[in-house]
Formats: sequence, C-alpha cells, structure tokens
Amino acid sequence: MTPAGPDDLVLTPSGIRFRGRRFPCTIGRGGVRADKREGDGATPAGCHRIVGMFYRADRIARPAAWAAAIGPRDLWCDAPDHPAYNHRVRAPFAGSAERLARGDPLYDLIIVTDWNWPIARAGRGSAIFLHRWRRPGWPTEGCVAFDPQHLRWIAGRIGPRTRLVVRG
Repeated sequence: MTPAGPDDLVLTPSGIRFRGRRFPCTIGRGGVRADKREGDGATPAGCHRIVGMFYRADRIARPAAWAAAIGPRDLWCDAPDHPAYNHRVRAPFAGSAERLARGDPLYDLIIVTDWNWPIARAGRGSAIFLHRWRRPGWPTEGCVAFDPQHLRWIAGRIGPRTRLVVRG
C-alpha cells in the first residue's frame, strides 16, 4: 500500500486523521476486510481515491464547488449482475438500486470512493461512501460515517489527490 500523504483521510483505531485533526467515525458492521463482498457489511481495506461528491440541494448548501446536486430520481445500482453495478443511475431503473435522496438525512452529503469503480467486478461491493452517521458508534453497511458537522468540514477541504486509506 502506498504511504499516506498529507491530503489523505487515514482510518485509525480512534477515527479518521485528516489535515492534522482526528474525527470520530464509524465503519462497517463487518469491520475492515481485504476481501470485501457485496452485503458483508465490511469496509474495504486499501487506498481509495475520492471520485465524487453529491449533496441534497433542497436540504444543505453546496459543500464544495465540485459537488453535484442529487434529487429524487438519483439512485446507486447495487445489482451485481447489472451493467450499471456500483454506478449512479436514474429512476425509473429496472435493477436493484439504493435511493440517494433518502427520507432521512443520512445521504444529504455523500463523498464517493473509487472502491470497485469505474469498472465494477460483480459481487465485490458497491456504494462505499463517506456520509453522516445515524448516531455515534452505530455501524454502517461498509461506508465510513461521521458527525454531520465534521463531514461538512472534511468535504470543504478534500481535493483531487485525496484518498481514503484503510489498513486491513
């Protein structure tokens, strides 16, 4: 694994280290795994580039100039057998997909990693995002989750060289 750089988000036992600060976070209920699979609830080990940022323009201000707004038709395909697996799609959509514009605030701000993207291998896992947590200590399905104010702070400071470093 490439050594972590100054622009990287580094997962440590006490949270994410970024720009000289440490932020509490939660990870997948399945812990960290090098052999990530769809539905295992694990956060994948590795160096994952940040490749996108989405936000609910009807709920929050744009967190960064390069963030893209999402709306009610935006989905994320989680069907391993579909050609759009682990990609953003639009409703109506015939395959299995997760709604990005949720009723709760969990995905009001989403930072997208390149885990199993852009060329997705079936069953390797999808939708590995950084997003807000349900509450402190509550595990995710494989994502990394933060206090919403910490997530906003991070979102305003990440850039094209930022990676999420998760050691297994």
